[in-house]
Amino acid sequence: MTKITFIGGGSTVFAKALMGDLLSKPHLAHAELCLFDIDPERLRLSEAVGHRLADALGVTPRITATTDRERALDGADYALNMIQVGGYRPSTVIDFEIPARYGLRQTIGDTLGIGGIMRALRTIPVLLDIQRDMERLCPDVLHLNYANPMAMNCWALRRASPIRTIGLCHSVPHTADKLAHDAGVPADELRYLVAGINHMAFFLRLEHEGADLYPRLRARLEEGRVPDDDRVRYDLLGRFGYFVTESSEHLAEYVPWYLHVRRPDLVEKYGIPLDEYPRRCRLYEAAWGYIEAELREPGSQDPEALRQRLWAQEPDAMPSQIDAITGDLAAMDEVRPSGEYASDIIDSVHTGEPRRIYANVPNHGSIQGLPDDCCVEIPCLVDGTGVHPTRVGALPPQLTALMRTNVNVQELTVEAALSGRRDHVHQAALLDPHTAAELGPDEIEAMVDELLEAHADRLPEGLRPVER
Repeated sequence: MTKITFIGGGSTVFAKALMGDLLSKPHLAHAELCLFDIDPERLRLSEAVGHRLADALGVTPRITATTDRERALDGADYALNMIQVGGYRPSTVIDFEIPARYGLRQTIGDTLGIGGIMRALRTIPVLLDIQRDMERLCPDVLHLNYANPMAMNCWALRRASPIRTIGLCHSVPHTADKLAHDAGVPADELRYLVAGINHMAFFLRLEHEGADLYPRLRARLEEGRVPDDDRVRYDLLGRFGYFVTESSEHLAEYVPWYLHVRRPDLVEKYGIPLDEYPRRCRLYEAAWGYIEAELREPGSQDPEALRQRLWAQEPDAMPSQIDAITGDLAAMDEVRPSGEYASDIIDSVHTGEPRRIYANVPNHGSIQGLPDDCCVEIPCLVDGTGVHPTRVGALPPQLTALMRTNVNVQELTVEAALSGRRDHVHQAALLDPHTAAELGPDEIEAMVDELLEAHADRLPEGLRPVER
């Protein structure tokens, strides 16, 4: 029996989506789904949801749940990782509140910037512990990582362990769907080639029935028909010539030009939602009672009642945030494809059926001009022998140059996590495009020291404050 382990299986909404995908595959419908989490209550909820999905699909998997990580990993063929070390409270709150006192505001804080650096430093040690367990208990496992910061996590894991780790993100297919809408073509007829680094990969080709769609996107920009929630990405398209894969609120943190608290005119011009991720977390906190009740008893909750409650609590929320949460609630009793790659990868490896997906893997020459061991997001072919990266070659030089500014921060953060050198944390922050655009060097180093102290109990030993 194929064993698929969920690390962080108490992330019930996401686990539900992935379990639904897996159990919808005929060859995986009778697999063992082993859910692991450190929260027993959320774990029991996810287990109950898994059984209900199986009943709805008429399949007979073996679904187990455990708070024992070794038991969960023992003999696993595949491991899906979706952990968030430190959670929203206290860790993400710290990542936003301390920088804000220095005048550094963020939107998401999970990929780059000071928030991404700190998240990597507390996540990588936990992932390394997990992989050491894998080396003993399931050395041939295929580890599919969803945890952010994707590039830094995967870079560190592939350097420190022989376990096969593939990073998965939905930004490529989600952006493809958005571009199809903006260009006025059916999403399933879109043809594209994407390459770069996670959250900063670019659509190198974008076509419909052999026709280049970029002229349509540039026309929207020139005619002022840019969507209000995507002004940053369209501006970057105008200046660099290609469309990037992650949302405007994410992208604003990866470059030095848009997110300036001391220039509120720029924040307003580009429609940048400050503190977007903390606001989203507060919304989910407010919604969790509704979601949990719906998970336990489908059809018992009213999405419109939840919508009104969320608007009352967070009147400045983005409409898309409210729509996403109420949409989750409305779909709790449905089994529908999530669009995530995990089930397709596992099915292809299990059956040998070839597929093409986008994944985060070591560069190893796939993209010229980027470090050989950095993590890149590129097309990969999947079959019965595993996941095989393709070679993309040289990118337009302006795109490679832009990516290097992010890769520099990733590399120093990975070095800090693996070596315990505090100076590399300072240097990563000093080189971060957004941080350097807002703060002076003394402010940056003081902020980093304060963050390291606040996160001390979750950091590698060398990064903890020295007791005097």
